[in-house]
Amino acid sequence: MNNEILGLAVMFLITLALSIPLGKYIAKVYGKEKTFLDFLFNPIEKVFFKISGINPEKSMNWKQNMLALLAINFIWFLLGIFIFMNQSWLPLNPDNNPNQTADLAFNTTISFLVNCNLQHYSGESGVSYLGQLYLMFLQFVTAATGMAALAHLFVAFKYKQTENLGNFYNFFVKSNTRILIPLSIVVGLILMFNGTPMTFNGKDHITTMEGKSVAVSTGPVAAFVSIKHLGTNGGGFFGANSAHPLENPNYITNITEMISQMLIPFALIFAFGYFINRRKLAWTIFSVMTVGFLTLMIANVAIETAGNPIIQKMGADISLGNMEGKEIRFGSAASAYWSIATTVISTGSINSLHDSYMPLSGMNMMLAMMINAFYGGVGVGILNYFVFIILAVFISGLMVGRTPEFLGKKIEAREMKIAMIIALLHPMLILVGSALTAFMPEVGAKTLSNPGFHGFSEMLYEFTSASANNGSGFEGLGDNTAWWNISTGIVLILARFLPIIGPVAIAGLLAKKKYIPESAGTLKTDTPTFGFMTLMIILLIAALSFFPALTLGPIAEHFSL
Repeated sequence: MNNEILGLAVMFLITLALSIPLGKYIAKVYGKEKTFLDFLFNPIEKVFFKISGINPEKSMNWKQNMLALLAINFIWFLLGIFIFMNQSWLPLNPDNNPNQTADLAFNTTISFLVNCNLQHYSGESGVSYLGQLYLMFLQFVTAATGMAALAHLFVAFKYKQTENLGNFYNFFVKSNTRILIPLSIVVGLILMFNGTPMTFNGKDHITTMEGKSVAVSTGPVAAFVSIKHLGTNGGGFFGANSAHPLENPNYITNITEMISQMLIPFALIFAFGYFINRRKLAWTIFSVMTVGFLTLMIANVAIETAGNPIIQKMGADISLGNMEGKEIRFGSAASAYWSIATTVISTGSINSLHDSYMPLSGMNMMLAMMINAFYGGVGVGILNYFVFIILAVFISGLMVGRTPEFLGKKIEAREMKIAMIIALLHPMLILVGSALTAFMPEVGAKTLSNPGFHGFSEMLYEFTSASANNGSGFEGLGDNTAWWNISTGIVLILARFLPIIGPVAIAGLLAKKKYIPESAGTLKTDTPTFGFMTLMIILLIAALSFFPALTLGPIAEHFSL
C-alpha cells in the first residue's frame, strides 16, 4: 500500500513538472511568439485559413468572438444529429449498429459538443465507427473551443486598455494544431504500444481458455482515448470506459491516461501567468486549486483503502480496500485517485465503477463537480475560477473599505451581476433538475436500481455531472429514457455556454476600462491571504447550496450503514 501511495505522489509531481514548460509554450502560441514548431504548423494553418476565407488577424471584441463560438458549435450540432439518427446505413458500420432515437441522438450530440460526454448508450454497441470518429472530432473541437475562450481572458488582462480580445478562429485552430493534435499523437502511440487497438476492422474473435469463441469489439480506440483525456472529454470508446482492458490495458496506460487528463488544465494556469507576466498570481491560483484537489483526493484514497466495514463483518478480507467495482490491476488507491481527478478536472472518464464507492467517497466526487473550479476542464476551469476571483475581490474590497479592483481594473455592479448569475446558475441547474425528477416517480424512482438514499444520490449525481460538463455517472441509473436524455441535454447546453459567455463578457468589459496603476492601497491578489479568501468563498457557496441535498443522499447513506 505504501508503494501505491508513493506512486500517486510521483504521478502528481510528473504532471506538474510537465505542465510548467507546456504552459510556457501555450503562452507563446497564444501570444504569437516564435516557437520551435512554427516551421511545421505555420504552413498547415495558412491552408486552413485560405480555404475557409477567414482572416486570423482580424480584431474581434468579446461579443463577436462569442457569436463565432456559438455559430460554429450549432453547425456541429446539426451534423451530429444527422449522423447518429442515420448511422445504420452510413459507411463505417461493420458491426451493424442501429440508428439512435431522436432523444438519444440529441443527448449524445449535445453531450460531446459541450465537453461533457455523458453517455446514455454503450460505446461499442450504440455508435458506428463513423459515429465514433465524429465523436473523436468533437472531442478535439470542444476542447479547443474552451481553450480559445480562455485565450480571450488572457488577452483582456495583458493590455492596459483594449476592446480587441483576439480572434476566436485563430485561437481555435492553434489550440488544435499546435497543442491538442501533437500531444494526442504522443499519448496515442504510448497506448498502441501497450495493447490498445487501432483498427477499422469489425469485432475480433478470440478463443477463451474454456475453448469458446468470443466476439470482442475493437476499433480506432487509441486515437479516441488519447484526445478523450487530453481534452478532458472523458467519453469512452467502450461502455466500461477506461475500466475496459482494451481502453486501459495496464498500469502504464493508467498512469499515461491519468497524467494526460490533468496535464493541460495544469498547464493553462501557468500559461495565464506567463502570458500576462504575473507568475506569482498563477502559482496562487494553482495552490488554491491544489489544496482543494488534495483534500478530496486524500479523503477518497483513505476511505477506499480502508475497505467496507460491512464486508469485513461478513468475514471477508478487506486488506486490498474496497474493491467492489474496481480493477485488480489498478487497486483501490489508484482508482480512488482517478475518481477525484476525473471529477475535479471534469474529464468524467472512469477506471472503476463510481456507483460502488463508499457513500462519503461518492459525496466527494459530487463535491468536486459541484465546486467545479479546482483545475476544471481545459479552458473553462480557469473561467469558472475567475468568477470566484471576481466575487472574492468584491467582498474583500467591501471588507477593507476600498473600491474592488483586479489587475488594475475596477469591479463594478455590472461585472458583479454577471458573476453572481454564473455562480448561482450551476447549483440551480443541479438542484432544480434533481427536485423535479424526485417529484415525478415515473421518470425518477422507476429508473433507479437502488432504493432510498443511494437512489437519490444516483439522480443527484447525474444532474451534477451534466451541469459540471463531467460525464461520469452512478451507473445504477437507467438513463436512456426520453426524460433523462432531454432534461440533462438542456442542462448541458445552459451549463456549458453561459459559464463561457459570462466570464468572457466580464473580461471584455474590464478590458475596456481605464487601467489603474497599483498603489499602497491596492488589494494584492497574488498572496496566500487572498488565495485563502477565494477558497473560503468557493467552499461557502458550495456548502450553502448543496449541503441539504447531500444530507439526503450520501451523508444519510453513510450513517445508515
